[in-house]
Amino acid sequence: MHIAITGGSGFLGQKLAKALLERGYLVDPEGSDAMLEQLTLIDAVKFPRRTDRRVRTITGDICDPLIARTFASERADVIFHLAAVVSGEAEQNFELGMRVNLGGIQNLLEACRQAGYVPRFVFASSVAVFGGELPAVVQDNTATIPQSSYGVQKALGELLVNDYSRRGFVNGRVVRLPTIVVRPGQPNRATSTFASSIIREPLQGQTALCPVSPELRLWVMSPRRAVQNLIHAAELPADAWGDNRIVSLPGLTVSVQQMIESLARVAGAEAVSLIKWQPDPSIENIVGSWPARFNPERAVTLGFEADNSFDEIVRAFMEDELQKQ
Repeated sequence: MHIAITGGSGFLGQKLAKALLERGYLVDPEGSDAMLEQLTLIDAVKFPRRTDRRVRTITGDICDPLIARTFASERADVIFHLAAVVSGEAEQNFELGMRVNLGGIQNLLEACRQAGYVPRFVFASSVAVFGGELPAVVQDNTATIPQSSYGVQKALGELLVNDYSRRGFVNGRVVRLPTIVVRPGQPNRATSTFASSIIREPLQGQTALCPVSPELRLWVMSPRRAVQNLIHAAELPADAWGDNRIVSLPGLTVSVQQMIESLARVAGAEAVSLIKWQPDPSIENIVGSWPARFNPERAVTLGFEADNSFDEIVRAFMEDELQKQ
């Protein structure tokens, strides 16, 4: 089994790669366990030194058609497409967001078609594809009317994967990820970066700024569960997806206040005292346009899973990230 990951040096790409290497196999289309023989990672930034002989790295830009063709020539059995410009940066830099988030997936899909083979193609989309006047609970058939350039770019990518799958060029599957918390490392340019910062920084004795109101609600998922669901998406047989290769993953609905209450239960009042409120209407408007309640009936039927509680998410971050420090 040969697996490839775009955005392989990103936080989710690294976690997915680690999980696949530790697992050592992926279920093939016949339902058998196929041993992982090669893991190809591509990213625009330089990778650290490889320590596993199964790993091959490519430093390059998937927006370059030549790089995309080189990547496709590896003929991976499964491609996880995670590479993207994050939401805040895509809103601030329209050209960059369109080039990477839309041009990148166009290049990859077309390179696969021209290479003449049909890989399983897992695309990480986002709940940012929803917006506008939404029902109280988003259903599987709720229309996508994104209110950000990032959401538009992800929605267009979803349609491309669906059409390339319909035409038999790839065996696609699209998972709309909730907001992923708690992310390790430093704050990034994602509009929702505060959702990780208000947990991550206080747990490390650092001040965190919260730019939104305590009442704002989010649909969230832990990195652990996101990786599990990405792998599950790859292993599902094609006939389980049918004509619709897109699914909104199950998550947890939590308000910012409830997130902070979980932090208090797990880490104490001292951690909460490090959160400072600094309202930013532009962030509140964008994140507030994302739906916070879903009825993920199709995803649950397909076997995808949500986290059990936000307390569990906080503890998972402490186990996975802080214990290493």
